[in-house]
Amino acid sequence: MSVDDILTIKLNSNDNVATAFNNIAKGEITQHIKVKNDIPKGHKIALKKILKGEKIIKYDQIIGLARNDINIGEHVHVENTEFKSTEHDYEFSTSIRLPNFVPESQRPTFDGFKRPNGQVGTRNYIGILTSVNCSATAARNIANAFDDNILSQYPNVDGVVSFTHGTGCGMADSGDGFEALQRVLLGYIQHPNLAGVLLIGLGCEANQIKFLLDAYNLNENPFFQTMTIQEMGGLRKTIEEGIKRIHSMLPEINQLKRSPQSVEHLSLALQCGGSDAWSGITSNPALGHAADLLVKNGGTAVLAETPEIYGAEHLLTRRAINKTVGDKLVDRILWWEDYVIRNKGSLNNNPSPGNKAGGLTTILEKSLGAAAKGGTTPLNDVLLYAEKAKSKGFLFMDSPGYDPASVTGQIATGCNLVSFTTGRGSAFGSKPSPSIKIATNTEMYEHMKEDMDVNAGKVVTNNESIETVGSEIFDLLVRVASGEKSKSEKQGLGDLEFVPWQIGATM
Repeated sequence: MSVDDILTIKLNSNDNVATAFNNIAKGEITQHIKVKNDIPKGHKIALKKILKGEKIIKYDQIIGLARNDINIGEHVHVENTEFKSTEHDYEFSTSIRLPNFVPESQRPTFDGFKRPNGQVGTRNYIGILTSVNCSATAARNIANAFDDNILSQYPNVDGVVSFTHGTGCGMADSGDGFEALQRVLLGYIQHPNLAGVLLIGLGCEANQIKFLLDAYNLNENPFFQTMTIQEMGGLRKTIEEGIKRIHSMLPEINQLKRSPQSVEHLSLALQCGGSDAWSGITSNPALGHAADLLVKNGGTAVLAETPEIYGAEHLLTRRAINKTVGDKLVDRILWWEDYVIRNKGSLNNNPSPGNKAGGLTTILEKSLGAAAKGGTTPLNDVLLYAEKAKSKGFLFMDSPGYDPASVTGQIATGCNLVSFTTGRGSAFGSKPSPSIKIATNTEMYEHMKEDMDVNAGKVVTNNESIETVGSEIFDLLVRVASGEKSKSEKQGLGDLEFVPWQIGATM
């Protein structure tokens, strides 16, 4: 990366565009060329003449093709750039960099909740899950009965939370959509941040509770209970009985206390939203360094949002620990190409209008920045949406780019922490896994300090290194895992962000 003045950043010597560090006025000089248009902050300027059909290069990678001739010094954006579908000859396992693992005795610790099955939670919630939208009101009314006055008597309980959704019936009782919903429910039932779970159904829905119990050999116990509105005799009786059951759980769950645990028990969801041109320059590489630190210490980092690594997936297949893992990622890319065609869409519908205003032109450009969250360690596995992680290290989980749906799946895999980078200023939080937000630029960080936990914009404004900011992120994650509240937790976010991915027809 070269910065020749306060105006632009050229990220790789092979690039034919540079990124505007600040707003640039027509006629100003940068990279030894005269600017031909006003260039907004974060947007791109042509460093050489790019002929129609030629590749536009950023990060030393293709981000699009010139729709028409682009003259040196001109603005490069949606008006003169075309999206080109990825056509990669995939390489597998050619860029594996094994981390220098920290010996177990030297790994940092956090104060977590050790569960009987060996998992470790970063929070101590009671969750009320629903098998179907029809039981959502019951779940919310039960959770709302446990206000601060009641919970103040149980200081070791982080809260009683309802996880409601808009599906569970009017769907096929087999296939991708049904299986994804079942995996989400299983992942939350078994999540280390939920010390107690009450699962509520209506009784006649397609997503039968009994199917779930039988499919995954789940047995009820004092801290995992189920009920249906029809069996209980109606909504009022269900709410009353649900409140009674949660009251019975609270004293025992309150007896659980934090104790020092190795960071190898941390599983981190890597997420971004409201991205801008700085995401791939500051926050995402810094988060990638934090992910590397976690993996080196025996932990897990889970990248997701398949449409937002589209065009950069070849960089991940090169890091696949073996061809089998690499092929699993390619299979998901092919599934998505078919999925968007069936639904008359395009993977280049993403970036969003906000992304484009922030300087991102194509999904290829956005993906190259988004993939940086995954750090540099080997890709150990590729998971279906909400599939339980069976290995540690760096993993990828298939999901849409829609943040709540993606994070819901990552939490179901077992992630007990969430990291969320943003350039435009996403207001996001999650439960039961706390989320920290990382600002890509100092201007937005200062404007939204109540929402942002880390300012990665210091990489540019203060000339701090990616490694320094990445270490700051890692240290904060350990503190949040130990109970320190993140900004989103302080603002009460997370109750409405449970959004299982709905795949397939609603009938």
